[in-house]
Amino acid sequence: MPAVAAMDIVATTSVIADPVQAIGGDNVRVIAVADPTICPHMQGDIIDSRIQMQKDFIASADLFFAHNSGMDRPVVMPAVEKFMQTYNDGNVTWTIIGAQDWNTPEKAKVFAGEVKDKLVAADGGNATAYEANYEAYCDAIDAANLTDEEKMWVGGQDVIVMVWQREAAEDWLGLNAVAVFGPETYMGGQVTPAKVVDDIAADPQKYRSVRYVIENMQSGEMGKGIEEALHDRGIRADRVVFTNFPKSVEGVSSLPDVLAHNKEAVMASPPTTAPQSPLSLFPLLTAVSLAVFLLRRT
Repeated sequence: MPAVAAMDIVATTSVIADPVQAIGGDNVRVIAVADPTICPHMQGDIIDSRIQMQKDFIASADLFFAHNSGMDRPVVMPAVEKFMQTYNDGNVTWTIIGAQDWNTPEKAKVFAGEVKDKLVAADGGNATAYEANYEAYCDAIDAANLTDEEKMWVGGQDVIVMVWQREAAEDWLGLNAVAVFGPETYMGGQVTPAKVVDDIAADPQKYRSVRYVIENMQSGEMGKGIEEALHDRGIRADRVVFTNFPKSVEGVSSLPDVLAHNKEAVMASPPTTAPQSPLSLFPLLTAVSLAVFLLRRT
């Protein structure tokens, strides 16, 4: 149960709310405003109703956490500010999390570290508890990372990936992105799914080993046409969905869960090339030795 004097904290997204709750522990109560299944900047038609559902908590909150980026500045933050001015006759003082990425274990720990620092600054009396909870949270992130065996299993597979997940796919999971896709607003529309489909038609050999088409859940279904174009050419790639936000998928309630979910999505098939161990070569070496022995006897 939260402490009697626990801080009430409003977070714009679940990606902030999760480490705030985990690190804050019994000293905080937290809600997230935005729907975790949709990019926050795309929620203009639902954000007011989500605020109304939690209006009593928001109106009396002690702290307001935000990314203050293109993610939530266009929609979520102004909606919260408008609500506070209308229903509470007050302004919002935002506590800003500057880190903008959390899709790899190292960046997730940096993100959580900034959350911890903000909590310590707001409530130094519980700094020891926050530090301990932060260490435990980092341990959970590390536990979601790739083992050495998983690195061999996952790494090296060819993929086509939604651009927001490229860093996670390449730099963390070791996948080989032969192409990326994104919305019309990215790179002047040069890598839309339609452009990738055209490239598959023009150069199918480039895509012959693609194992996965990786979607970004919060950006909507974009890769289905790419998957179909590959299948039309006999390339049996699977379309999988990575997520950015806790509580967007059943069983994915934390940032460590987000990492585990994304990792597991690309573990259905073995690596394209697997190094052979000395034991795996033993039958071949035995056969060669026997052949040499027989030749010497003749």
